[in-house]
Amino acid sequence: MFFDFCPKKLCKYTKKDTIISAMEKIRINMLSQATSVDGQGVGSAYIEQVALVKENDDIFEVEVNSKKSNFDIYHMHTFNPQYVMRLNKRHINVTYVHCLPETFDGSLKMPKPIFWAFKKYVKHAYKKADEAVVVNPIFIEPLVKLGLKRENITYIPNFVDHEKFHELPLEERNALRDKYGIPHDKFVVMGCGQVQTRKGVKDYVECAKRNPDKVFVWAGGFSFGSMTDGYKELKAIMDNPPENVKFIGIIPRTEMNDIFNMCDLLFMPSFDELFPMSILEAVNSRKPVLLRNLELYEDILFVDKDTYAKAPDVDGFCEQINKLATDKKYYEHYQEGSKYISDFYSKEHVKNLWREYYQRIYNKWAPLKKLKTRKKNK
Repeated sequence: MFFDFCPKKLCKYTKKDTIISAMEKIRINMLSQATSVDGQGVGSAYIEQVALVKENDDIFEVEVNSKKSNFDIYHMHTFNPQYVMRLNKRHINVTYVHCLPETFDGSLKMPKPIFWAFKKYVKHAYKKADEAVVVNPIFIEPLVKLGLKRENITYIPNFVDHEKFHELPLEERNALRDKYGIPHDKFVVMGCGQVQTRKGVKDYVECAKRNPDKVFVWAGGFSFGSMTDGYKELKAIMDNPPENVKFIGIIPRTEMNDIFNMCDLLFMPSFDELFPMSILEAVNSRKPVLLRNLELYEDILFVDKDTYAKAPDVDGFCEQINKLATDKKYYEHYQEGSKYISDFYSKEHVKNLWREYYQRIYNKWAPLKKLKTRKKNK
């Protein structure tokens, strides 16, 4: 239940909330172009969320990018102009907030006037919706400052299907290392995500230079080409990396479970993040996670339970990498931390959150939108 799942300070709803009759389905149109650009976590989150909601076919009818108009809810996953234009008073409008306007700093490089206009457009897109869903509770306050009403913002986390991402046996791991020319006995440190400044790629490569006895593998590339912030410098690094660094490019999501299992550690030195799907995917393979000690991870990854290794800079990262590579008990401790994260963000748990969410907002907005009145469950 939502009120059992969230931190107390985020809980606003009780068991008294109205629930619609299962006999009358809510019609939902998912609006997204998230899969049009390879290598984005937003695309992975979108695929998982839509599939999850479709499993609730006893109370929901779900279509994707439908041109029809007979929907109760329009759920905008990406803020493309054609979707923003479809948010109107005839139905309930939901926007998914995977990022804030300021998070584009360090991701995209544009002329300043265009960048300013783009960020202003993103604010407009979010404010046009009736309801917002955030993937990280740290987004709530910035959205309130943008002008969204706190009572219309809900935190529902991402999740990963354990059937798609799971631990593989040693034999398969070794076969994968053979495929990429990696010795079986090497400690392999994986980086993941778009190659851009805010992802900390330069720190990642510096750590590799200081650890020549280990192999560093980065899965991801320039999803937005030359528009990527720091493109020229990062492209030069990718074209001439240190001997122990492998940039393997954008990997199809269907193959990412293999890549996570091939490695010993997921290392993401990002300076700014949202709710990285790669972390949720990696922990299912029982691999420890090393992150920059950012505040945004603290609630969602349970900093109080010490579930992941952390450091503030290259010196700290190298210290952590060496300890994880040489101290078996320390490594096993963070393996257990990954298991804790994996278990918490289970499919069934998040499925119930979405089930309750759509029903709640329907009954909240239906009278105002003059939609068909739904019956209460007994």
